[in-house]
Amino acid sequence: MDPTAAPILRRTLHEQVTERVRDMIIEGHLSPGQRISEAQLVEQLGVSRTPLREALRTLAAENLIDSRPSRGSVVRALSPKDIFHMLEVLADLERLAGRLGCERGSDADIAAICAMHEEMMRHYARRDRLPYYKANQAIHSMISALPGNPTLIEMQSGIQARLKRIRFIGNQEPEGWTAAVAEHEAMIDALTARDGERLGNVLADHMMKTWDRVRHVVTTEPSRNA
Repeated sequence: MDPTAAPILRRTLHEQVTERVRDMIIEGHLSPGQRISEAQLVEQLGVSRTPLREALRTLAAENLIDSRPSRGSVVRALSPKDIFHMLEVLADLERLAGRLGCERGSDADIAAICAMHEEMMRHYARRDRLPYYKANQAIHSMISALPGNPTLIEMQSGIQARLKRIRFIGNQEPEGWTAAVAEHEAMIDALTARDGERLGNVLADHMMKTWDRVRHVVTTEPSRNA
């Protein structure tokens, strides 16, 4: 297919505002426990309150913020125990996805994951953390979609959404980031070999090593209470 013939996708204002506020949460510009000032964001983003409020509803559905009638919207704060428990469950979900995905995934699906991995590595070479992170998360979502199991997709994506900030800070330290990249290389090796047992184990181990990379941060990262 001629790439110049691909359609140009135009994102709605709602999608753009949602992504901007989501990125602010992921990067820590809006910190856990902080009340979101609609007036400040309206001015900062140059939009009206309507698309901002629609974006906040979307982010509440993703469990990134809490909307409270008496307090407005607050960035959701997770305890270290919450984070560990979610990573623990995510580890087994992705183990299952890896095992079944190697059995059921098409060659085209696997090739698409490999292409996303190459894109992620280009961002890593430039040490461009946010685009790297987004490609990284896309890879996990794509692997979880390989088995074609809607329940697995729903459960994995729900937990992954709640851990967006946590997964991002896992790459703060150069050594941890390098280790995470090596783990992704091992995933691709197992995936292309269609070795489901090995891929499942690499994915599960990757999740629990994420806990090792963030545990010292989540116990000390300050939260702002309104």
